[in-house]
Amino acid sequence: MHKILLICASVTCLSVATETALAQSVERGFSAMEQEDFATAYRALRVAAEQGDARAGALMGDIFGVGPYARVQPQEVPRSVPQTRATPASRTRVAAPVVIRRPPVRPFAQPSSPVALTADLFAPVDLALADIGRDLFFDPILSGNKDVSCATCHHPSLGSGDGVSLGLGTGAAGLGPERSVTGPHAADERIPRNAPALWNLGVTELRVLFHDGRVERDPANPGAILTPQGPLDYMALDTLLAAQALFPVLSHAEMAGREGENEIATAVVEERIHGDDGAWALLAARIDALEGYRGRFDAWRGQAAPVRIDEIGNAIAAFIAHEFRADDTAFDRYLREEQALSPGAGEGMRLFFGKARCAECHSGPLLSDQAFHAMGEPPIGPGKDRDEDGYTRDIGRAGVTLDRADAYAFRTPMLRNVVHNGPWGHAGAFSDLRAFLTHHMDPVAGLDRYSPQAVLPQLASAEPDYAALSNQMRVGAVKDAAARTMERYRMPALSDGEMDMLMAFLDALSDPASLEGRMGVPESLPSGLQPDR
Repeated sequence: MHKILLICASVTCLSVATETALAQSVERGFSAMEQEDFATAYRALRVAAEQGDARAGALMGDIFGVGPYARVQPQEVPRSVPQTRATPASRTRVAAPVVIRRPPVRPFAQPSSPVALTADLFAPVDLALADIGRDLFFDPILSGNKDVSCATCHHPSLGSGDGVSLGLGTGAAGLGPERSVTGPHAADERIPRNAPALWNLGVTELRVLFHDGRVERDPANPGAILTPQGPLDYMALDTLLAAQALFPVLSHAEMAGREGENEIATAVVEERIHGDDGAWALLAARIDALEGYRGRFDAWRGQAAPVRIDEIGNAIAAFIAHEFRADDTAFDRYLREEQALSPGAGEGMRLFFGKARCAECHSGPLLSDQAFHAMGEPPIGPGKDRDEDGYTRDIGRAGVTLDRADAYAFRTPMLRNVVHNGPWGHAGAFSDLRAFLTHHMDPVAGLDRYSPQAVLPQLASAEPDYAALSNQMRVGAVKDAAARTMERYRMPALSDGEMDMLMAFLDALSDPASLEGRMGVPESLPSGLQPDR
């Protein structure tokens, strides 16, 4: 009998000690938060939650919005005055009371959980191929008139974009807002969509590219790639990104030029894309004729052979995947438990994954569902096509799927380095990110109050850039599509203070190392042409 009592007493003491340790862990979490050390707070509460403390589990969900702990029912957590741990009177030893301080109750919706962007999500990069790709990325040799490169619209110094709402491709010179028409083939129109950022396109789970997703993994056959030129099965393309890299060179406004200006543009107009006399083969022949490229491709592959267009696409994709990888942001370091977020960014994260409902679309490790949503962005610029009445328009995803349900829907952008990628929107209608977010919360009303703010290089011959905004039919169609979206994704109004916190969180998605660049701009190019700097 005495032995049984001793065993029971020992178990009771261990249980009390464990409960005391858990309570102290929760207390450490609150003490750390008071000192704005959110990393320590996160770890302390997580340890307690994983050991079964229901209060710590609920706090993990309520404060940090992470983990299965967020599913703990509210009644399990006291939400009034500070509470004291109670101990059954039958126990022989009683733990000292522990006061648990609670933050104010916040009436936020159940938050989604952030997902870390880990190294295993990126495909390995062949650095030797990426080195060739760097020169190709900066070399105007791949444009019909040899006056514009990939880097012109996706420059490292401009956050992997071009710093303007709607850029100027071939027939212009300079970078960003200073770019201007020049030369015998002077540009007479804008590129109809904003240059998308290139961050983290080296992930293996990439499914869609371009604002309208016209280059994508085949949903019915993930091993196949769908493109405007068919599946390209005859090519040995390494990635979806490599396939995408082959299409800007075919755009007359971006890189190819107009009919008659050069052989590439003429081939495109005549719909000669494939085959030995097609636009892609003509561009590959240009590269093959330069020893600075041919010799490096021969050395890379280990045998002499003519340079192919798929090899060019693979090289450019390898460079983009390496140069524009951004996974060391304050947010990513927070998820790895290496660094605390600032108080403002931490509250902004709670808004992003909770009340503001941003994470319903900006979800997963890329902060994008890679889906398409009609968010009522102002229709500015020349548009991608014309409707039956001759008005310019851009119907987005519906132009690919031919499904009216996809009208005016565009791909959800990824958000790493987002504060450095302006102007924002598929047409770059917003030069102020905060104004873009405000519009995003209620796009139907936002269309009525939109104030033109696009950054547009001077182009005298262009159609009026804001003409579509006075077209009630066109704006009405955009509004109707946005209204249907808002029926499913209605978002709350945020106060000025909440907007400040949300902006602080978006700033915490910046990766300084990626913005500084890895390989950088080459000093010279095999073609002898000058890279944009």
